[in-house]
Amino acid sequence: MKSVIHVALEHALEYALRPCPLSPCVACVRPVGEGGLREKHRPGACPDKQRKQEDCFSLPPTKLRSPRRLIEKKDIAGLEPGGDIPSKIVTPQKLLPESEISQKSTRPGETRSCGEGAMADGGETDKNIEIWKIKKLIKALESARGNGTSMISLIMPPRDQISRVTKMLGDEFGTASNIKSRVNRQSVLGAITSAQQRLKLYNKVPPNGLVLYTGTIVTDDGKEKKVTIDFEPFKPINASLYLCDNKFHTEALNELLESDDKFGFIVMDGNGTLFGTLSGNTREVLHKFTVDLPKKHGRGGQSALRFARLRMEKRHNYVRKTAELATQFYVNPQTSQPNVAGLILAGSADFKTELSQSDMFDPRLQAKVLNVVDVSYGGENGFSQAIELSAEILSNVKFIQEKRLIGKYFEEISQDTGKYVFGIDDTLKALEMGAVETLIVWESLEVNRYTLKNASTAEIVVKHLNKDQEADQSNFRDQETQAELEVQEKTSLLEWFANEYKRFGCTLEFVTNKSQEGSQFCRGFGGIGGILRYQLDMRTFDELSDDDGVYEDSD
Repeated sequence: MKSVIHVALEHALEYALRPCPLSPCVACVRPVGEGGLREKHRPGACPDKQRKQEDCFSLPPTKLRSPRRLIEKKDIAGLEPGGDIPSKIVTPQKLLPESEISQKSTRPGETRSCGEGAMADGGETDKNIEIWKIKKLIKALESARGNGTSMISLIMPPRDQISRVTKMLGDEFGTASNIKSRVNRQSVLGAITSAQQRLKLYNKVPPNGLVLYTGTIVTDDGKEKKVTIDFEPFKPINASLYLCDNKFHTEALNELLESDDKFGFIVMDGNGTLFGTLSGNTREVLHKFTVDLPKKHGRGGQSALRFARLRMEKRHNYVRKTAELATQFYVNPQTSQPNVAGLILAGSADFKTELSQSDMFDPRLQAKVLNVVDVSYGGENGFSQAIELSAEILSNVKFIQEKRLIGKYFEEISQDTGKYVFGIDDTLKALEMGAVETLIVWESLEVNRYTLKNASTAEIVVKHLNKDQEADQSNFRDQETQAELEVQEKTSLLEWFANEYKRFGCTLEFVTNKSQEGSQFCRGFGGIGGILRYQLDMRTFDELSDDDGVYEDSD
């Protein structure tokens, strides 16, 4: 049997959270006041001027039926006699409007789950690593030189035939047999033979094409070295090439470095809206629709205010429809993430500004807005003009992303949050601990990773040396016993990061020194650093390691 207190609590909560049946009456949905009961607003104080205020005051208590509140018996049954009335009722997630749920789950700046968001970041990181590898390869190939015309550059586009290229190489072999210079003839024939042997490993051309470089190059110390490089590009290459020269031709590989990011355009004016995308040199119109909005006028007499309200209502509905279609076209429903790298809002009126500042515009897309431009036309003509006006911004998108990343890193340092690390040694320590969330590396960092073996104790030592340190032979000797350290493996530190970063659960970002922030990062912080997941004081670990060293000496 319920006690008198429980019954009183039920009635109190029911009346305190009672909504006004003449919704929406703002005063009737105020939070619970002191003492747990809602204060009635005075007759004549109702903010809704279109209805009788005394009705809001005189209506009797009704059964709770607000769609945004849910009070169950268990919320009250758990209270002990004499307990406090809860000052806040938690709203169940399932009763919130769908738009509010989606905005809460994807609000910019919040931590995303390790599912879809992590997959999207991982794919972007892999692409950046492939681009860095292509840049490194192009730089190495361009610096290579050979004697005579013994260096072959062969590029096969997708859907090409291995048999056709093999037949062509056979014909070239017969032609090269007539070269008078014996040394040059042997080099060319050897390069053609290497290309033929390498093509035998492929049954067909890979989906993205095939790139093959082979020949005899001259090293820095004047010796000849035979090299063969073949790989499938990370995206389709639309070039066909066969050249024999004293250098490797890498012009076609530069196409792989061109950005193929897709950018969204919303051209919005008083006559309609156009949704389009731009990727490389290809533009596409996704959807367009027209509207007939009433114009401003001074007629109407007593109905002038009503006409103005109707006009504002239609403008509001127009902006709402545009915002809904923008979410439909520019947000991937599978990953719940934007499918464009950036968004340009264009138009000839203030609709574009109203859209960008509207609460109805998806916050995931608001974070992607790169610029708001004024155009003289609507429709496809306005689309073309918006592309021209945004050319500089679109070309610097990677530049802007790099500045934002390094700016965030500098912000952690300026605020002394402890969630940053710099330098090779400290960064590697934090990586081993799994504390690094974003690893930032200069793409031209010239540091090699050496795996050394002590000749006397067989101990394995790992060192990271730059060019100046490599010239110092003391780095290849044990500091205590002066025993020689044999080089077991030598690899570029950047290449090691590219292959191993996933093992540490971090995101790898390559930056340049072309921006002011990038130049400061490379010169002031050694070109390597990271943003940490949590606060970490590296000086503490240095002190601990020093103490360990003292204890070892005392032993």
